Amino acid sequence: MRAFQDFVKVVDSGNLHMEGLCVLREGKVVFEHRWTPDQDRNIYSHTKSFVATAVGVAVDDGRISLDDRLVDAFPEKVPVGGNLGVEKIRLRHLLTMSSGFGKALLMLGERRGGTGYPDYLAYMLSQPVEDEPGTKFCYSTADSILVGRMLEHATGQNLLAYMYDRVLRPMGLPLPIWECCPQGHPIGGGGMFLHLKDMTRLGQLYLDGGTWEGRRIVSSDWARAATSFQIETRDPDTRAEPIAPPGNPWNRGYGYQFWLSPYPRSYRADGAFGQITTVLPEKGLVVGIQCPESGDFAPVQQALHEALLSL
Repeated sequence: MRAFQDFVKVVDSGNLHMEGLCVLREGKVVFEHRWTPDQDRNIYSHTKSFVATAVGVAVDDGRISLDDRLVDAFPEKVPVGGNLGVEKIRLRHLLTMSSGFGKALLMLGERRGGTGYPDYLAYMLSQPVEDEPGTKFCYSTADSILVGRMLEHATGQNLLAYMYDRVLRPMGLPLPIWECCPQGHPIGGGGMFLHLKDMTRLGQLYLDGGTWEGRRIVSSDWARAATSFQIETRDPDTRAEPIAPPGNPWNRGYGYQFWLSPYPRSYRADGAFGQITTVLPEKGLVVGIQCPESGDFAPVQQALHEALLSL
């Protein structure tokens, strides 16, 4: 664990903004360091990967399909006269951030400002579809919110209840605080609160092919597909990187609500400000970090890449 001890020194010497580091091997904590007291905190878009796991469970059960259409779940929300293009949006497009809406919608600042109030579904189904669904990546929390609502429709359960019954409780995780929309539906794209060690367990679940301590949670097929390359995250014409600065090595494609990472077979669940679980299959490790909302995350990201994850 020398590499992790050395990384802590890098963080300290550089006054980098971090709250905690947790490393799992075979489901056990093998290294942990805290810069701030441990507490459950907002994991932001890391939530998306938990929701994708619940979707995988429902797919395994035959309750929902990647080819299910958004409009078939909520025909009453489509504007009178229709909305050209929205009928082509399928669950797989929402999971891969390729809905076609063409811009980031219902991100945190917009939600706080009241955008979409009081009905996020009606708001989204009235938005123009700019691109052919499935052809272009555009990171948008609205896509993940729609994933959560499609899952609720398919299962007949509130997203939190389904998640807790089928994913969290079987993994020994607590019932979390979770941001909800104005109508009381959990935000499928963020707002779940978890402790660092609890957040990091999701990576172990996927490293073990969808099992937790020998118990099957989600199929190995789903675990493999969700964390495999599904769509290019850079513009196919310019190769511009819309999420990360140019040259950022972490922009390697997207699965089903998981990002791919630049290490052998590696992937991550990634939340704003640095709520990240990185899985390193070649090393048999899961590395979780949490960072504060204040401060610059870019130096932390660089240090993680250069002083730890790429070693």
